[in-house]
Amino acid sequence: MPEAHTLIDEYARGSSELRAALQTVSEHELDLRPIAGKWSIREVVCHLADSEIVYADRIKRVLAEDNPTFFEADPDQFRQALWVENRNVENEFNVVTRIREHMEPILRSVRREDFDRMGQHSLDGPMTLMTLLSRITGHIPHHVRFVEEKVAAMRR
Repeated sequence: MPEAHTLIDEYARGSSELRAALQTVSEHELDLRPIAGKWSIREVVCHLADSEIVYADRIKRVLAEDNPTFFEADPDQFRQALWVENRNVENEFNVVTRIREHMEPILRSVRREDFDRMGQHSLDGPMTLMTLLSRITGHIPHHVRFVEEKVAAMRR
């Protein structure tokens, strides 16, 4: 696992990576499903925004509480229940950006030993702050690949 400061640098760059992937996508293309059985780009961006909110809460709770419990946030349940089709992608992108801007100075202030603080995930068990940071840092690059795959399929 990378050093904490390297991971925080990657975390801080995440929204720029997402912005680059969305740059050529038109409003109409946001809801297309060029790959059968896969989410639309709008659904992906909304999922990323929802995840940022969940992970910011988890990170803060691990820092502020002793061994907090966090519960599974099923992305399919969120997608179905949170009116994704009515959500503005630019607003969702801004949620991702603002949360990362909000969290970056907090994360840069964390002492080295605090990255070992723990929380308990309802399904995955014990998770350190470093694990949480690693997961959310890798989340945007993971989904950007899917956005790029969808864009490529639409351009064919």
